[in-house]
Amino acid sequence: MENNDLTKFKELVGKLPFLKKEIAKVIVGQEGVVEEILIALLAGGHCLLEGVPGLAKTLMVKTISEVMELQFKRIQFTPDLMPGDILGTEILEEDHETGKKFFQFNQGPIFANMVLADEINRTPPKTQAALLEAMQEKRVTYAGQNHALPDPFLIIATQNPIEQAGTYPLPEAQLDRFMLYIQLGYPSEKEELEVLEKTTGTYRPDHKKVLSGQEIKQLQDLTRQVHIDSELLVYINKLIRSSRPATTTVQAVKDYVEWGAGTRAGQALILCSKARALIHGRFAVIPEDIKTLAFPVLRHRLSLHFRAEAENIQPDTIISQLLK
Repeated sequence: MENNDLTKFKELVGKLPFLKKEIAKVIVGQEGVVEEILIALLAGGHCLLEGVPGLAKTLMVKTISEVMELQFKRIQFTPDLMPGDILGTEILEEDHETGKKFFQFNQGPIFANMVLADEINRTPPKTQAALLEAMQEKRVTYAGQNHALPDPFLIIATQNPIEQAGTYPLPEAQLDRFMLYIQLGYPSEKEELEVLEKTTGTYRPDHKKVLSGQEIKQLQDLTRQVHIDSELLVYINKLIRSSRPATTTVQAVKDYVEWGAGTRAGQALILCSKARALIHGRFAVIPEDIKTLAFPVLRHRLSLHFRAEAENIQPDTIISQLLK
């Protein structure tokens, strides 16, 4: 790394602790979830966030966007939502000087830096597919014209793990498009008490902007420059291959896994480990980065068969066995 890059690295990474501090003014606890969202942003991926209602998922994502000067939009997914409601549509306009009529593309709510796709499993596959195509291509194609999405661009889709009636679960191939599958749990007793106190009184958090969109793009470039030792690459490769019944020596995988993780999982684990190293002020990946992120990277990429469901075996149980 050149001296200029090293200086830039130190300046930008030095802002990351302040970023967490400003978010914590609004969001009590949930440090791990906030960090995983930031990791996905730096690694250039998208998140699937699962949690019961009332845990401030929307507020969390909105706050993260505000402290980074990123444009935020929320889309509430419903059974009648159409692809055009997300991507945008053409409307007929008239030139007042010439009287000529023409079609003008009106951008949909997906044209933002950070988009919260609320309850993505509430909308039919056609609309889900439109969103996921935009996530992958980072552009919208309408009437043969390409419209680039903002950069940086992050989709955070949410799911309610309790109520599954009338939902359209994402197929495994579409789940794989999400870099991280983040599970949001209940706060601790102390954290919940603090939330109750702050949100029912006169407390008004005054959070400041820490990073710009341009600085986020620079951090994304720096993330890919973070060093990872060849031995750790071999370890990640073995870990991913061990998640597949055909190439594993782990008995839990043989017993409960129908399909293991694909190559994209290895790529995601490497990039996310690099991003975590950067957030923790390091320019090299350590084993702890890999072991911490194996869970959100792999839990939606393991397809368990009926025996696992019958015995209440969860993906995290399998991942724990893999790491051993």
